This record gives sequence, structure tokens and C-alpha cells, in this order.
Amino acid sequence: MIRNQINFSAEEIKRYGRHLIMPEVGMEGQRKLKSSRVLVIGTGGLGSPVSLYLAAAGVGTLGIVDFDVVDYSNLQRQILFSTEDVGIPKLDAAEKRIKAINQHVQIEKYETALTSENAMEILGKDWDVVIDGTDNFPTRYLVNDACVILNKPNIYGSIFRFEGQASVFYPRKGPCYRCLYPEPPPPGLVPSCAEGGVLGVLPGLIGMIQATETVKLIIGKGESLVGRLMLIDALNMTFTQLSIKRNDKCPVCSEQPTITELIDYNEFCGVGHAEAPVVNQEMEITAIELKNKIDKGESPIIVDVREEHEYQICKIPGSILIPLAQITERANELDTAQEIVLHCHSGFRSAKAMNMLKTIGFQKLKNLKGGIDAWSTDVDTTVPRY
Repeated sequence: MIRNQINFSAEEIKRYGRHLIMPEVGMEGQRKLKSSRVLVIGTGGLGSPVSLYLAAAGVGTLGIVDFDVVDYSNLQRQILFSTEDVGIPKLDAAEKRIKAINQHVQIEKYETALTSENAMEILGKDWDVVIDGTDNFPTRYLVNDACVILNKPNIYGSIFRFEGQASVFYPRKGPCYRCLYPEPPPPGLVPSCAEGGVLGVLPGLIGMIQATETVKLIIGKGESLVGRLMLIDALNMTFTQLSIKRNDKCPVCSEQPTITELIDYNEFCGVGHAEAPVVNQEMEITAIELKNKIDKGESPIIVDVREEHEYQICKIPGSILIPLAQITERANELDTAQEIVLHCHSGFRSAKAMNMLKTIGFQKLKNLKGGIDAWSTDVDTTVPRY
């Protein structure tokens, strides 16, 4: 749909020349792109390539939703940003980079976390396509449900380590995200990219698929991924397609939906309940408190429950490595009479390890609050953060 009479300057004709000579695009398709309005949820690993390619392609208006600031840990995969952007709000850095790619693109910024309270207002604007670049289950279900209720196509992508997925969920034309995943996984079962990592180039692969599907929908050409799930294994470089069928009993996109308004998605996904092991405050120790103990000669046994490859990145001096998966079988290496401080990257896995040791009789246990990351920020800044 072309909203208004769209004209191109001589500079734009030259800029989009490789599109204009394609019969599938041509002037009509480029006018559709310039007239289009696309909302990108998240400017991270997926949102970065999506935004850059859509801007270069000539999408007229890009809406971007994010509330974070640029961190060094983003730079390995979030190609919207550079070293000089660290500490700057992502939206501001993204706008600058997108404008540098194509000054003709209009930017609408939403510096906020997407929630059930604001999603309908933000997604309900005059967007032709919504692109899901999020990295957590509550927001994915939120974006899906809002798009179904508002009848907007949702370009889905997800990434983890070497593997990625992409699809197009288009209300009334195919299945939605809930048809593919009716229920979220149990809290804590699927680690986030911050916990499990992601190959830096993988978001580029998935993001380019999302951008490609967006352009195809806008110009009305080709066969989309509606009803298909693209699976990419970058380690073995395999591309697999699975057919997805619409669930006739889907609570959102069926003919008789039971969900007709947005719900509490943190509650639905169990966030804040079973996601984190329960740790009493008296069984926690801060990084500064641990350092004081060490300085006083009261050094406890420090057990690192991360993986070997993480231990090679950084470690607390004097700590011993017993990965979480081995903590029970190697418990005999620990002295029940001595105080033991367990730690991981942020405190989640070590809390699990503490509960496991408690069940087999260990009493003198402490969990390092904030993990080695807190040790790096509060005690020893020479310890690398990751």
C-alpha cells in the first residue's frame, strides 16, 4: 500500500538503482518501501542487521523500541554500535548509525521496555510490519499476542550459540507463535545468550532473513515464511525447514480465541517464581564481605561452579573449579567442616549448587551475591567481565 504520492530525487534514483532495475521491485516496489512503516522491537543482535538493511533498502519509517545503553559486551554482534557508543542510549546510537546509512529514513524512537501496559499503544500505530528482535520468552509471547489482536504480521527470529530460527507469523494467513510454542519452557531450562553465549555472526544470518521477509511482504513478491520455520545450524551450516500448522484451538489466533487482550507475560512464563533458586539473605555473601574475610585470614573454600571455558576467561584467586553438573559427584572433594563460598557468573548457578549441597548434608555454605561479575565491579576491576 502506497500512502501518498511518492517521488524520488535524482540521488534516490541512483541510490536505489539496483532495486529499480529488478522487475520484481522496480519503481512501484521502491515506492511501497518508501511509503512503508516498520517497527523493530529491540536493537540488539537481531535488531541491528534488520535496521541497517531495511534502512539501506529504503524503508520510509523505522520505529525502534529499546531502553538499554550500549555495553562493551554488545559489540561482538550488535553491529549498529561502535566502541565510541559505549555508555550511550542504544536508541540514540542507532538513530545516528541509521541516518548515516540513509538520511531519507524517518526514525520514531520508543525508549521503554515493551510491556502489557504500553504494547497496544506502540504496536497499534500505523505499522505495516512488526519485527521481533527480542531475546526473552515473555516479550515474544507479548509481541505475538499483540500482533494477532492488531492483525499485524510478526517477523520472528531467535538465536542461541550456533543455532537460529526464523518465521513469519501473519494473522489469518497462517499460524502464530503460540501455535509453534503453546507453552513457554520451564523457567531456567533455556539459558539466555548472556548465560550460554551466541556466535557473533549468527544474528546477522537470522536478522538478514527477517529483513528479507519484511521487504518481500512490503513489495508483495515471493513466497514468505508464513507456515514455515527456518532452522539454521551455523556450526554445521545446515538450513532446515519445518512446516507449521495453525492450531485450531490456539488461545489467540483460532476462530474462538480465549485470549483477546494482553495478559501478565512474566506470570505466564514463570519469571520471578521458579526461575531463580530461593536463597536466604543469611546464606549470601557480598564480594566486599568475601574480600574482607580473605584479608583477615579467614579465607573460606571458594568453589567456582562455572564451566571450564568460563574459568579460563577469569577467576577469583584461590578458587577451585567444580562445574555445576559435577557438584554432587565431586562433593567428596570438599570439607563439610569448613565454610564454603560458591560462585558462578551472576549467582544463579551457584545458588542451585548450594541447594544441591544442602540436600546431602553441607551446612557451612554461602552464595556469592552477583557472582564473579560483582567481584570484578566491587573488588578487583582487573578481573575481566564478560
